[in-house]
Amino acid sequence: MSGSHVSLSPSGPPETVLLREPFAAQRALEEALSRPGPQCRNALSEVVRRWPQFLEAWARLGEHARDTVEAYACFRVGYHRGLDRLRQSGWRGSGYVRWQHPENQGFLRSLAGLSSTAADLGEQDEAERCELFLHQLDPGWSPLHLRD
Repeated sequence: MSGSHVSLSPSGPPETVLLREPFAAQRALEEALSRPGPQCRNALSEVVRRWPQFLEAWARLGEHARDTVEAYACFRVGYHRGLDRLRQSGWRGSGYVRWQHPENQGFLRSLAGLSSTAADLGEQDEAERCELFLHQLDPGWSPLHLRD
């Protein structure tokens, strides 16, 4: 990933937008999400296997996980891979990563999933840190963003 994708603004913190996923990966994700029940989860797993850096695929796999522990693991992978991708895109630990940019949604979806599954597992401190981080990255963050 080359070049900086951080916009500098005199009116506020910089904003980072991740690079778009390959078209084939996006199409495979759409197709997987159109399948019913367990077929969806299996198809999502295949998308992650083929494109392991595809953040939204990790988040969606977490949303279709068999249990909370599996969901937590998927969301955590998406979150950590997302931090790597943000850094590669010029993010330096602060600034906005907004939902309004479709390229950022996989990372934010992973972070939101990590927050909710951490709470489900009794890790309230982690859940609260993740929720605070979501609002720092996108002050307009709302769980309503996650509805399709």
